[in-house]
Amino acid sequence: PRGGEAPRSPHPGGPHGADLMTWRNMFSRLTRDSRGSAIVEFGLLAPALIVMLLAVLQFGIAMQEYNALRGIAGDVERYAAVNYQTNNKLTTAQLQSYTQSVALAAPYNLPSNGLLVTVTQPATQRVAGATEYTLSIRAQVSSIMGIIGLRDYYLNYSKPIFVLS
Repeated sequence: PRGGEAPRSPHPGGPHGADLMTWRNMFSRLTRDSRGSAIVEFGLLAPALIVMLLAVLQFGIAMQEYNALRGIAGDVERYAAVNYQTNNKLTTAQLQSYTQSVALAAPYNLPSNGLLVTVTQPATQRVAGATEYTLSIRAQVSSIMGIIGLRDYYLNYSKPIFVLS
C-alpha cells in the first residue's frame, strides 16, 4: 500500500463476497450452456414416445384382425349363398368347419390358438322364405405392449347370414 492506504483484499467485498460471486458466475454460465441438454431431454421423452409408437402399432394390428374377421364372415356368407343356390343345403357344422378353414388359410392366416367359431340357427326365423344362421367368430389378438402390462385380448365379430330356402 502507498502512503496510508489500507491493504486491498484479493476478494472484493471480503472473503465471503468472493464465494458469492463465484457461485453467481458459475450459475450464470450453466444457464447459458446448453451442451448435452438435447440428450437429457430425449432421455426424458423417449419412453413416452416409444409407448405411443407401440400403441399406434397395436391399434393397427387390432384393426387388421377386425378387418380379417369381417372378410372371413363375408367369404362364408358367399359360400353359403352359392351352395344354397345350387340346392346344396349346408348344416351348421359344415359352415363352422368352412369358416375355420378360411380363417386359418391365406390371406387371413389367423392363429389356430385363440380362434373360436360358432354357427347357430335361431329357433325363430326373422325372414319368411329364408334360413337364418348366426356366425360368430372370436379371435385372440397378440399384444406387443406387454412391457406396460397390456396382455393379449379378444375381438368378437358376429353376423347374421340369410339364405333363400
